[in-house]
Amino acid sequence: MTDLIRIRRPDDWHLHLRDGPALADTVAATAAQFHRAIVMPNLVPPVTTGDQADAYKARIMAAAQAAPGSPADSARSAPASLFTPLMTLYLTDTSQPELVRAAFESGQAVACKLYPAGATTNSDSGVTGLERIADVLAVMQDIGMPLLIHGEVTDANIDIFDREQVFIERTLRPLCQRYPQLRVVLEHITTSDAVDFVRSAGPHVAATITAHHLHCNRNHMLAGGIRPHYFCLPILKRSSHQMALREAATSGSPKFFLGTDSAPHAVGAKESACGCAGCYTAPLAMQLYATVFDEMNALDRLEGFASRFGADFYGLPVNEDFITLQRRPWTIPDAMALGAAEIRPLLAGQTLEWTFETDSMEDSNE
Repeated sequence: MTDLIRIRRPDDWHLHLRDGPALADTVAATAAQFHRAIVMPNLVPPVTTGDQADAYKARIMAAAQAAPGSPADSARSAPASLFTPLMTLYLTDTSQPELVRAAFESGQAVACKLYPAGATTNSDSGVTGLERIADVLAVMQDIGMPLLIHGEVTDANIDIFDREQVFIERTLRPLCQRYPQLRVVLEHITTSDAVDFVRSAGPHVAATITAHHLHCNRNHMLAGGIRPHYFCLPILKRSSHQMALREAATSGSPKFFLGTDSAPHAVGAKESACGCAGCYTAPLAMQLYATVFDEMNALDRLEGFASRFGADFYGLPVNEDFITLQRRPWTIPDAMALGAAEIRPLLAGQTLEWTFETDSMEDSNE
């Protein structure tokens, strides 16, 4: 039995940090474990231009400089000031291709995010039809800018558990056929259908997988009573889909890599008559992923999934510092700070078998 593993510091390729008073806590939580993170642009109002991305990045970096350290159980945490946010633009029906190109070529944004209008939190300004952004997609294909997709249809007549599968057939497959060189990340996949599509698609198509979709299925949310802190979008699916995700994540395929989709909402916003969608996993992300890889007898593949495949897809170097994951029981706090409010992390009160700490910076022999 392996009780200690050392891997390059990972990156989070799908993250929600929010804004305002919560930012200091969310930045500290991610920076303790990850060096880089793709930051989602679904603020209110959304981040649609390079200048807005720059302004949001400045607020994130100010929060990182002021961050007190990690809220997670860690003997040594990386300084939050070393955290590097990678910014994205929110696509709308009126997005301009020349502004998208300028933001990418200047380094203001590394990708664009496609939210079908009304699909999830703060997505009302999203795209109502791909034909409305055809010129933007053509430019993105031309310059090699990744398109990050929340892959669900919004048709009220489609069962919420089927919306990812229908999106793949109605929208994603035709999109990839029309733009075969477009770099696409299908984010937070939840079904065996998505796993099969990504595996069979060309080299320009990849997917992120969250810790909560690896740990949980819809029984965790619904059996024995409604548990709002498991409610997320795309929604948790059957255990058979959960197992397909586990097999994909631990397969060693570079098409699948880490994206927490950590989405913070205060307790009151979750435990309400119309609770917000999102699971908060940032402070315990690597402990959660290590637990799954251990259960799947695939700890030797964790570094690829967490630290290499995403960097390769985005054309970035792997990180030069390391973390150590140790088999040592750790109980997840019942609540954590979120600005002036409280937030309940995923699996609050439960015990995980893995903890982590940061190694000192050093060169690799690889």
